[in-house]
Amino acid sequence: MKTINNIKIIGIDHGYGNIKTASHCFKTGIAGYDSEPLFTKDMLVYDGRYYLIGEGHKEFVPDKIKDEDYYLLTLVAIAKELKSENLTEANIIIAAGLPLTWTSSQKKEFAAYLSKNKEVSFVYQKTEYHITVEDVRIYPQGYAAIAEIATTLVGVNLVCDIGNGTMNLLYMINGRPQSATMATEKFGTYQCTLAVRELFMQKTQREINDAIIDEVLCTGTANIAAAELKIIRSIAAGYVQDIFRRLREHKYDENTMTLYITGGGGCLVKNFCKFNADRVKFVEDICAAAKGYEYLAELQLSAGKSE
Repeated sequence: MKTINNIKIIGIDHGYGNIKTASHCFKTGIAGYDSEPLFTKDMLVYDGRYYLIGEGHKEFVPDKIKDEDYYLLTLVAIAKELKSENLTEANIIIAAGLPLTWTSSQKKEFAAYLSKNKEVSFVYQKTEYHITVEDVRIYPQGYAAIAEIATTLVGVNLVCDIGNGTMNLLYMINGRPQSATMATEKFGTYQCTLAVRELFMQKTQREINDAIIDEVLCTGTANIAAAELKIIRSIAAGYVQDIFRRLREHKYDENTMTLYITGGGGCLVKNFCKFNADRVKFVEDICAAAKGYEYLAELQLSAGKSE
């Protein structure tokens, strides 16, 4: 969280798997109740309803404003950042992002969605919060994660942002984004999870918990039978091969370009692919995009730019 003119800039990365702020990460899951549920540790109370955060899984939807879920998760993200500074009230600017090729067409609607209530009161984890939304600024995913080092990039670089729902590609030539060649594909890591589920059922006639799949994708292994681990690893390896196939379709050349991989999908490339460490770089910080949104908003505001 950054501060400018007594206004808090809060960057929020609205992922399909996780919501990230500059200093927090939590599951993009939410379940609503008309009466107070039994377990209330991670609960949001807003507009007379109760919401448990981290419950379930948010399915991929190309339009994030189709329901209220991302608005409610935004309130939670704001509360977490304010709590880090022992605040319960603040005037804020929300800095958020959208997939690269969707930013221009969707940013006005997404900004309106996030700012539909200028003043908001809610309770999160039994603490009351009151915020005033002064502005919302929307930036392109992928670029935000490397924004602070963009001017240091030399030659031809490809930024590949692999999230839970989408994969975003952006070429940078000597630090300058190449808008004409950017791309967004529905090929996030959740596609890999779905493929694992299907093959595991075919091979074992049993379902497998997503938590086990996530552990293997993130670490390369898990405490399960070797034959069942092999099933998951085979799908993950095939998914990573498909990532690089798609990159080559977008004119990626591993001999002349440097590839920057951001987002949660980076762990799959690390665990299931042999790569040239001189040519493939990883943005390790899962919160890099949220920090980048704050950085870009601060630059614009310091320069007096309206957007």
